[in-house]
Amino acid sequence: MKSALLRSIAAFGLAFGLAAPAYSADLLVLTDDVPAGLDFDGPTSSTIQSYSGIVNLLEPLVYFQNGAVNSEGVQLLDFQKFEGRLAESWSFDKSTLTWTMKLRRDVKGCDGQTFDADDVIYTYARAKSVSGAAPIGWFLASVSSIDGFTPAVFGGGDAQNLGDEVKKIDDYTVTIRQSAPNQLFLPVLTIFAANLLDKETMEDNATAEDKWSHTYNNNVNAPGFGPWCLTEWRKGEEMRLRANPDYYRGKAAFDRVILRKVPQSSNRTVILRSGQAHIVERLTPKEYDNLSRASGVKVMGTFGNENLFLHLNYNVKPFDDVRIRRAIAHAIPYDRIIQTGYFGLARKWDGAIPSSYPGFHKSSTQYEYSPDKAKALLAEAGFPGGRGLEQFSDSFKITYQSERESVLGPVATVLRSALAEVGIPVLLDPIPASQYGDRELVKKDLPLGLTDHVKPIGVDAGYGVQLSYVSTAKGGILNSMNYVNDTVDAKFFEMLVEGDVAKRNGLLVEIQDQLMIDVAVAPIVEFKTIWAISDKIKGVTWHPDNSLHWYDYSPAN
Repeated sequence: MKSALLRSIAAFGLAFGLAAPAYSADLLVLTDDVPAGLDFDGPTSSTIQSYSGIVNLLEPLVYFQNGAVNSEGVQLLDFQKFEGRLAESWSFDKSTLTWTMKLRRDVKGCDGQTFDADDVIYTYARAKSVSGAAPIGWFLASVSSIDGFTPAVFGGGDAQNLGDEVKKIDDYTVTIRQSAPNQLFLPVLTIFAANLLDKETMEDNATAEDKWSHTYNNNVNAPGFGPWCLTEWRKGEEMRLRANPDYYRGKAAFDRVILRKVPQSSNRTVILRSGQAHIVERLTPKEYDNLSRASGVKVMGTFGNENLFLHLNYNVKPFDDVRIRRAIAHAIPYDRIIQTGYFGLARKWDGAIPSSYPGFHKSSTQYEYSPDKAKALLAEAGFPGGRGLEQFSDSFKITYQSERESVLGPVATVLRSALAEVGIPVLLDPIPASQYGDRELVKKDLPLGLTDHVKPIGVDAGYGVQLSYVSTAKGGILNSMNYVNDTVDAKFFEMLVEGDVAKRNGLLVEIQDQLMIDVAVAPIVEFKTIWAISDKIKGVTWHPDNSLHWYDYSPAN
């Protein structure tokens, strides 16, 4: 085994011609997979691998300012303060609910194309067309109450055409009109699927069948105005990018980023320790613990918004019975999972929204580990000792991303054992991330999913509710478990336009109580976001999308 790892290191070094001087020019990142797509309205848009490409190629109108640095040296963001990116400044007219965005001049993309108001209009028109596999762009406009971005767009026709709700005033001024006051407007503009596309390049790659260039965007490039330019992309293998020399915030400290897929986390660990890579992502908690004592390596992290949960599909029997869902929640051995799966780098998740988010509420309804309660609920549902559940064998398959086997595999094994103890027979069903994303986000047909990659990137409990729990018919976007509760829907839309903060928070409390009563998802743990990096670089920053923004990084010396 040791010789195999050494050969892997040697092969990696030869492939890139790595030597000491490369540290001044290249940022080398090892990961479990490279982006499977770059279309934020595409079928892989819910995966962190896709985020990592999109956020480095495209640029937002506004973003959060830097905040404090935590005790581990991680730069955190201040979610109450914003700075201009492609928008230089902005103002809000309360009487007309209209934002005026003054755009930054002299911004150039990778091919020398110049940013202006037409790129903003194009991006919002594309979002409203809901022509992609997953209408994330539309969702973000909808959740921030931009006028006209309602579920009516899914009926087709003129409802899908952009009107004067997003309007070009001149080449460097646009207005955006809301249908109601909504404090999510600026936070939503920071999210990857609100980033701006280059209109000219997108239109150059359109076809009669694909007016909005989804095929190009998902398979070739995400053309925009960010700090990096895509030079090579082999799905499932590698992505290479060069620094945009005209980037308006200044050229990146590194000339090139090489994002390389090394499937085995143990190999990523050894290569980092050898000094031939700068950053490794998505190791096991035990590997991070071991690396924390390695020379030449820094391990840093924070509790941000990452979590693990079971989604139980409401459209699949027997998960349409709340007693079955509650039985499963009581059968989960939370402490065992924290120790076995996360090496102590996690905590029990007591809600349906990240506990660090404004508006989070810890409901009085909780599901502690109790096999006796689980068995009683199964008997109440008509399956004493689990007898009769065998008829639902296709439903009781714990499906998870195979690329996450090193972390999710042990957790799934613990779950299988614990569920069997109360009479629930389950099988393990790891599948590729691209397939998981399609079934989760597009088909929504996974009966029992073990998910650790979905999190609300909008830093607000209300955003998290619409992302995952508002019914699809009412404008929810993920909701892979097909959860529907009319009370939750009604209270969400009441909350969305509530200007009084106390009343808004009160509605969020009621919503979160109901989510826990219903077991909208079975929350398991919140886990730390952790990075292992070479001590030759600096700049670790936590972003809500949990991907690496490579512009943050620079040589340490």
